[in-house]
Order: sequence, then C-alpha cells, then structure tokens
Amino acid sequence: QLQLVESGGGLVQPGGSLRLSCAASGLDYYRVAWFRQAPGKEREGVSCINNSGNTLMYAESVKGRFTVSRDNAENTVFLQMNSLTPEDTGVYYCASLRGTHVVQAVCSTTKFAYDLWGRGTQVTVSS
Repeated sequence: QLQLVESGGGLVQPGGSLRLSCAASGLDYYRVAWFRQAPGKEREGVSCINNSGNTLMYAESVKGRFTVSRDNAENTVFLQMNSLTPEDTGVYYCASLRGTHVVQAVCSTTKFAYDLWGRGTQVTVSS
C-alpha cells in the first residue's frame, strides 16, 4: 500500500517561501493532491498533479503563488509555495487514491475522492 510521507514544512515570515515534498515508493503511478487544514477549519484542496505531470489544478487562493511538480524518477511530488501569507498557515497533506491508470491521469481537489493520506507537515506563516 502506498505510504505517503510529507516533509518541508516549517515557520516562515510573510512573503517567504517553502517547498514541500511528498514521497512514496511507487508514487510515479499515482496522481497526487495537496490539501491543507487550518485550526478550526475544514480540510481544503490546494493543488493536484496527475500521474504524468501534464495536468495541474490549483485552488483560486494559491494560483500564481504555488506550483506543483513531480519527479517520477525520484517518486516525489513537490509543492513550491511563494509569497506566503498568514492565511496559508495549516497542516499540509498529500493524498492519492487507488485506481486504474485512467483514474490516475485526471485531477481533482475534492477530498472525498482520496483514500490514501500522509500524516501532514505543519506550515506556519508568521512574523
């Protein structure tokens, strides 16, 4: 079973940048989505990248600031986050799902579509 491990979170000042990573053996087969959850709020979809990396999705709140990419040779997906604001604070999760190659070739940021989750990495944006 796919075991997703996030890394790269931390404390950053407003306007700063972080790069998150999501790694797992065999991840090159799967689409991957990033979600985040702030205290007291629902988990929300941030971005998605399909298995080949040619389909990308972003939430409106992060468009132009966040970039999702993948290195299938390294079985890793990245989320580059620039121009961070305090509203970006939260626990960031990567997620994927079981399914055929056709399923992995499309994208969605609907959390109910995903049944494989990492444990998350904390991102705090504060001065």
